[in-house]
Amino acid sequence: MSWRERKKAKTVAVQLREGAKHPFGELGSYVPQDGGQMGMYRAIREAVPLVDAAVGKLVRLCGGVQVRSAQGQEELSEFLSQVPVGKGQEGIQAFLDCYLDSMLVCGRGVGEMVVDPESGEINALLCADPAKVEVREGEDPLEVKLCLRRSDGKVEELPRQDLLLFTPFQPEADHPYGVSMLRSMPFMTEILLKIYQATGLNWERMGNARFAVVYKPGPGEGPWARERGQEIASAWSQAMHSGREGTVRDFVAVGDVDIKVIGGDNQVLDAQVPVRQIMEQLVAKTGIPPFLLGLSWSSTERMSEQQADMMTSEITALRRYLTPVVRKVCQTWLRLHGFSTAVKVEWEDITLQDMVEEARAELYHEQAETLRAERRKAEES
Repeated sequence: MSWRERKKAKTVAVQLREGAKHPFGELGSYVPQDGGQMGMYRAIREAVPLVDAAVGKLVRLCGGVQVRSAQGQEELSEFLSQVPVGKGQEGIQAFLDCYLDSMLVCGRGVGEMVVDPESGEINALLCADPAKVEVREGEDPLEVKLCLRRSDGKVEELPRQDLLLFTPFQPEADHPYGVSMLRSMPFMTEILLKIYQATGLNWERMGNARFAVVYKPGPGEGPWARERGQEIASAWSQAMHSGREGTVRDFVAVGDVDIKVIGGDNQVLDAQVPVRQIMEQLVAKTGIPPFLLGLSWSSTERMSEQQADMMTSEITALRRYLTPVVRKVCQTWLRLHGFSTAVKVEWEDITLQDMVEEARAELYHEQAETLRAERRKAEES
């Protein structure tokens, strides 16, 4: 009998979800410690495409997990590939993608294993909003308690801590929540957005030019200056309106009329250098080589290889955060089904280039061993 056939179609209560509330219910779930920063981090990701692309690439590059178990291997693999994770997706990899995305942006990942108390099946793996969860230290220094801030402002400790998943990203000694990968970006991002905003306004001003039409009355034209100015303004408005409709209309004026482009004499600042400097700071924080983000900066072949090696180290470090989460999910499933909880989490190779380099190194090693054997044989003879 397959895992889906054994699972009963029954609604199960979820700890980290609340019922419907009014549209401004987020105000009641505000966490004073750092909940307000999460909105800022999400705004940074939305405003800067480079940051959004970096987070997405880190999440995709970390994929590819397999679990080896001493017992129930076939059933466990079926569960990991078909477990619902919400949002119309299924599988442990889809859950890890959402979990890691939240961990990088918000500084911590929070999830839950939804268990049916009657059948003992894990019906779903769900990610929660980290802004609604508070962390309290337990009696044991190694223990933390997850609490949920309800809509009425009360903080309630969740009853089934063994079914919750919590991973802080780069936690500090005095900060159990972890820190976001975007923590040092707000200042640089603000400058970058100011440059882009000013650039857009300058192009709008220069692309859609405004004109200053100055009429200087001559000798004896004073009594009719106002009427003459109104006629010139009306003729100029008609000429500009005809130009917007795609027709050409000449503007003819009598007297001393001066026409200038407003702001045409101003020099537009070169934004390439400051934008490049800010981009370098943002890319350095993400740990991704520039060429993976579509930035054609000067880079030699040797430098690209070193950047790829550094990227491999970054991905390996992120996988170390996710390994305990996968192990806990698998051990919980095995325990519920009466199997041994001995599991081994294995990750796929990050890139094909690493496999080629390893194969080349092994070939060189075998060639060296062959030469040594031939040298020893020649010396003995």
